[in-house]
Amino acid sequence: MAEALKVPTMAEYLAEGKKPEVLFWVGCAGSFDDRAKKITKAFVKLLHEAKVDFAVLGTEESCTGDPAKRAGNEFLFQMQAATNIEVLNGYEIKKVVTACPHCFNTIKNEYPSLGGNYEVMHHTQFLKSLLNEGRLKVEGGKFKGKSITFHDPCYLGRANNEYEAPRDLLRKLEVELVEMRKCKRNGLCCGAGGAQMFKEPEPGNKDVNIERTEQAMEVQPEIIAAGCPFCNTMMTDGVKNKHKENEIAVMDVAEMIANAHDL
Repeated sequence: MAEALKVPTMAEYLAEGKKPEVLFWVGCAGSFDDRAKKITKAFVKLLHEAKVDFAVLGTEESCTGDPAKRAGNEFLFQMQAATNIEVLNGYEIKKVVTACPHCFNTIKNEYPSLGGNYEVMHHTQFLKSLLNEGRLKVEGGKFKGKSITFHDPCYLGRANNEYEAPRDLLRKLEVELVEMRKCKRNGLCCGAGGAQMFKEPEPGNKDVNIERTEQAMEVQPEIIAAGCPFCNTMMTDGVKNKHKENEIAVMDVAEMIANAHDL
């Protein structure tokens, strides 16, 4: 299996005088968080399955600067962004795909003004394009007929107006897609955006992730589908808080596609 999950770096491509079709931006969560690493591996399996020519930056990849910017440290953000843009431009990167909506939003919308212009896609958008091109088959497997609700990541949905790509993929899995009362444009944050992931919540009546998990549980899903590693963590914590971890799973869309056919 280790051979099947070979992940080449841009440096290796450059050494061979080649360029990949797309750069996979892994992100901090996908690189270091044990739960998010599973999403990274699932997405890589799908890239291999679709025979996508891709590479990662490896140790040359640094944080996009999203948490610093949201927390108000513009100086640190610009330093981090400048470093990444220098690396990306050095490799003449044209197309970037990432499984993190925070990285997606930052590279897509905030790097251009600093000299970083790339075509940037969220992994659900990229998987949908592979499906449309006939390079990837997404069909009902072990999730067929299961009750699924999709939690919209803020930086994919309201910030970038992408609601359909993840849902289209889930429908291809022939699941029973049930919407929460607050979804799409009216969706509720998981509680981790704006660098809130890295601090304790302010005192209040209820944590945001608990409120959002309760909304998901109202529609009685077997699985809460996510498209963001931060949302995944917050919804998982919410499910555990309700002692429902044996009844409700929290999975990334890419994991569901990969697991549907035991890739």
